[in-house]
Amino acid sequence: MNRSEAAGEGEHRTPVLVVGGSLVGLSTSLFLGRLGVPHTLVERHAGTSTHPRGRGNNVRTMELFRVAGIQRRIEEAASVLAANSGILQTPGLVGDAGEWLFREIDPGGGLARFSPARWCLCSQNDLEPVLLTCARELGGDLRYSTELMSFDQDPEGVTARVKSVETGEHTTIRADYLVAADGPRSPVRERLGIGHTGPGDLFHNVSITFVSRDLASVVGDRRFIICYLTNPEADGALLPVDNRERWVFHAPWHPERGETLEEFTDERCREHIRRAVGVADLHVEVTGRAPWHAAERIAERFAHGRVFLAGDSAHEMPPTGAFGSNTGIQDAHNLAWKLSAVLGGWAGPGLLDSYDAERRPVAEQTSVRASARSVEHSHPGYAPEPGAGGGPGGKKGILNVVLGHRYPHGAVQGADPTTPVVPDGLRLTGEPGSRAPHLWLNRAGTRVSTLDLYERSMVLLSSAGTHAGWHTAAAHVARELGMPLDSYRIGEGPDAELSPAGDEDWAQLYGVTADGAVLVRPDGFVAWRSEGAPENPASALRSALVAVLAREDVHRRA
Repeated sequence: MNRSEAAGEGEHRTPVLVVGGSLVGLSTSLFLGRLGVPHTLVERHAGTSTHPRGRGNNVRTMELFRVAGIQRRIEEAASVLAANSGILQTPGLVGDAGEWLFREIDPGGGLARFSPARWCLCSQNDLEPVLLTCARELGGDLRYSTELMSFDQDPEGVTARVKSVETGEHTTIRADYLVAADGPRSPVRERLGIGHTGPGDLFHNVSITFVSRDLASVVGDRRFIICYLTNPEADGALLPVDNRERWVFHAPWHPERGETLEEFTDERCREHIRRAVGVADLHVEVTGRAPWHAAERIAERFAHGRVFLAGDSAHEMPPTGAFGSNTGIQDAHNLAWKLSAVLGGWAGPGLLDSYDAERRPVAEQTSVRASARSVEHSHPGYAPEPGAGGGPGGKKGILNVVLGHRYPHGAVQGADPTTPVVPDGLRLTGEPGSRAPHLWLNRAGTRVSTLDLYERSMVLLSSAGTHAGWHTAAAHVARELGMPLDSYRIGEGPDAELSPAGDEDWAQLYGVTADGAVLVRPDGFVAWRSEGAPENPASALRSALVAVLAREDVHRRA
């Protein structure tokens, strides 16, 4: 079944109902579709975003899109900004004043040690159509101009009532689970009565889209991601859309002082941009404006019964560093494989409890880093309290947040519960609860990353040519538990499914001996590992899987 079944006139049945059709909702649809989970998505707007925003897709997000098979399509949609890199801070764009906060995202190409993917600048208005197309190609039932009116849940599922914005027709949708990706003012979260933690609103901006025939010549060859213009009389942030005529300018807005959005007239916006750039007669044609609010808020819980919060409905954080949308997309990925496993019958419902246990601490720590980044970059309109920011030691990197975040609690076995959710440095060595290390391998003549192996099933890695019996154990346990479990032996021998593409030892990288094994989840996080060979590999593996997948209903058989 590729689409949700009709259950009668005005009624539909679907395993998963996704509310919200922006980046996170569309990503949820994409990931569910890749796993073969039928679902319905409803979005009250008529189509995808038309405003260029949310352009930073970090390396972890691009890893997920790579495994989902759409990395190239996204890079094609983002090609116009492919040469842009770095963040510039300057009092104006005339002359050579100012400094680069950083010139390159990945200076020296060191990121290749850790990932097969790379950062990608793809604005939301360019990314969302790609996600929409791909989600529909995978059979997603995506309904725009459709608004959620109400919902109720019971022990067996969720009953939602939706309305067509165009016709007014009402439809009842019965779902096993509901995923709310309906934004920072989430009606679903409000209906559930879930509150927030965190300081709340931090600052406000108005995002102004404009066309300028002259600005490209003023900018010259400075291909920045964003330029913070610091003229105290007209500060703001300038972002290129096409490096030629189309631009976005973020101007500070102070509604707390009574300033209204209506005060941002075309004339005011033009003059503000001209003063900020430093060219009094700069051609500026304002084409649109949209308010946005930077906040640090985390929902008190990410799940309530059969309803789950993802993206901005679960957490808000400042845009500096592009943490918010990326965290939301990664929420969707974490949740999708768990819903697939539970609906597919190879995991117990308790697995879904790990969504909150894993993703909420990550969101809490990531939001703190995002706010600190805003302080470090002196984001226009942000006047933080004294002492806010990154603390002692000055500016900090973000790879430890992007790739190094961990799940000390959740669907893992053997994780150190005292491990920080976001460690100080980037250390990927195969510990349970961490993102599995990247290593290039050969598979039937094709070069693949270890990360390419993880998507639709649990995966067991072991060494070829050993006598530990992991491969045989995996086949036995998969049959016994009735679940998908791929087993790969890595080495040069005739029994190897994968061989190293370089000199690095996979076992050493993953923290085990040649007789050990590593169990990796469909989202690429290490679920469990055995550093050596236990007395009974099948029993050890079975115990780990039963615990990780909340299979309390499974009785062990010899």
